[in-house]
Amino acid sequence: MNRVGFQLQVRKDKIDRYKEVHRKIWPEVVEAITRNGWHRYSLYMNEEGLVFGYFETPSDLKTALAGFLAEEVAVRWAEASGELAEIPKGGDPKQILVELEEVFHLD
Repeated sequence: MNRVGFQLQVRKDKIDRYKEVHRKIWPEVVEAITRNGWHRYSLYMNEEGLVFGYFETPSDLKTALAGFLAEEVAVRWAEASGELAEIPKGGDPKQILVELEEVFHLD
């Protein structure tokens, strides 16, 4: 199992909306995430809107994310969520997650 850490930046004017949509996440989204190998998935956010995400997967971030984004429910979720995250400079709107390198893990 691979551990994946990532970050994204929520637009400051959309922090409350980001929290709200994640409090009411659709069961179909949870099923699609799980079906695509995302386990022990957690999100943390500071008051500036910087989000740290973590999950475990048998694959890697790129593969797990591509699988989820290929799901029909992912398209509906994106439409309902609106543009909550900032797109990194020169980045693709579909690549708002920046993978972080694991430098230490205590078993």
